[in-house]
Amino acid sequence: MTKFSGKVAWVTGASSGIGEALVFELSKLGAKVVISARREEILQEVKARCAQPENVMIMPLDLNNMKEFDAKVARVIEQYGQIDLLFNNGGISQRSMALDTPLEVDRRIMEIDYFGTIALTKAILPQMVKQKSGHIAVTTSLVGKFGSPWRSSYAAAKHALHGFFDSLRSELHEDNIKITLVCPGFIKTDVSVNALGADGKPTGEMDNAQANGMPASVCAQKIIKAVKNEELETVIGGKEKYGVLLKRFMPNLFAKIILKQNVR
Repeated sequence: MTKFSGKVAWVTGASSGIGEALVFELSKLGAKVVISARREEILQEVKARCAQPENVMIMPLDLNNMKEFDAKVARVIEQYGQIDLLFNNGGISQRSMALDTPLEVDRRIMEIDYFGTIALTKAILPQMVKQKSGHIAVTTSLVGKFGSPWRSSYAAAKHALHGFFDSLRSELHEDNIKITLVCPGFIKTDVSVNALGADGKPTGEMDNAQANGMPASVCAQKIIKAVKNEELETVIGGKEKYGVLLKRFMPNLFAKIILKQNVR
């Protein structure tokens, strides 16, 4: 038995990368996993590769289509009677200069990464409050802690998540609901390939830093550990994670260093 055995865990962004790796880890740990992303056919493939596919529920979901959230939450509760864990992992990144990026692209990133995430959270929270238990893990990014070139709107959305969920944590303290903010650095996923360019379309290009990043499976294990230990916030990655400390204690030096980094 593990802390996750029999628990109902909902994972967004479950079709690839960190989300997919989280699904595999949770399934191995005996959780009942609800997996969400836009493409149902990919979710079927993820389910088939799980340790306990019989305990996996597919729930297609588009973070930009928030009107459907209440109905989808109701279906999960009808199936399992509860929701114990929510892994807010879905979202989209950016690779474009702020000056070149139309406002509609900025808005799209904010709608998906910020508003979509908090909308699903708000749809699920009444059930967790009713249970007087629950744990929400939110995958933000290191750029939720500091800004980086070519990611202005992405960084803004991730900063916004920190503000919202830090506030929410204090509001839900009496309801026994925990919140863990997860700040990954360079993880080997397709996040840069799917990132939006100034034209609002995926760039289709893999960043060198991303390609050489931490395996998604290792990142997922670290997230599971942070949730198990009820950490308020965890920073995951290689040497890039020390940028958080550098930004805090030596901001002028950090500003000079970030200018020299190849972050495209």
